[in-house]
Amino acid sequence: MVLRALIVDDEKPARDELAYLLDAHPDIQTTQADCADAALAAIEGDKPDIVLLDIRMPGQDGFEVLRQARDFSQVPLFIFVTAYDEYAIKAFEQNAVDYLLKPVAPERLAESLDRARRRLAAGRGRMADALTSLLEGLGRGGRAARVAVERHGRIALLPPAEVLCLEADDKGITALTVQGRYPCHGLPTLTRAEERLAGLPFFRANRAVMVNLERIAELSPWVGGKYLIVLDDADRTEVTVSRNRVREFKERLGL
Repeated sequence: MVLRALIVDDEKPARDELAYLLDAHPDIQTTQADCADAALAAIEGDKPDIVLLDIRMPGQDGFEVLRQARDFSQVPLFIFVTAYDEYAIKAFEQNAVDYLLKPVAPERLAESLDRARRRLAAGRGRMADALTSLLEGLGRGGRAARVAVERHGRIALLPPAEVLCLEADDKGITALTVQGRYPCHGLPTLTRAEERLAGLPFFRANRAVMVNLERIAELSPWVGGKYLIVLDDADRTEVTVSRNRVREFKERLGL
């Protein structure tokens, strides 16, 4: 049986490498998509059997693809191509999906394809329900995630809208709010914060700061190809967008 596989990744070299690895499997036919919109159009129109999905993409990420794909008439099997931690991987395994860690090993890809073949031969089951469970297990279902901070000797759970930005230094991660700055609880690095807040309007502006895109008051081009962000707090906090992140920043804002 020939299986149709859709490769979704915003980086062409990554797509081409995965397509090359899949060429070793004669029963796999591949197509590619470079963003969430193209992936959703291909899933709805071409109805692939398998989608090999990168999680982190500019604009709408891989989790948004999952959210919308749940409503299609035929939900494919998803294989996540990811660098996520053990917590996320456990959620993947518990919800009838598979994952590949970057860089993808040919042997691990072969194992994942074998699992997909067996699953498809046995019937897809309720894949939409599995994806819903996965998203909820990662805190990305219909409910918004909360940002845990240490405040007045207790752990406060802040709605994301109250957080203007997250700042990293040698002591850890700090959340800037209208009320002040508070140490984050359970977020040791900005990379972990990106994972926890995926699908929400947060953007990694530079190595040390993630900003809430909905709390930007103004922005302007700056020296060296960078951008300068001004947040909407009383202090008009300024954040620099690194030159190598400007393109994704403008895409997220639709500029």
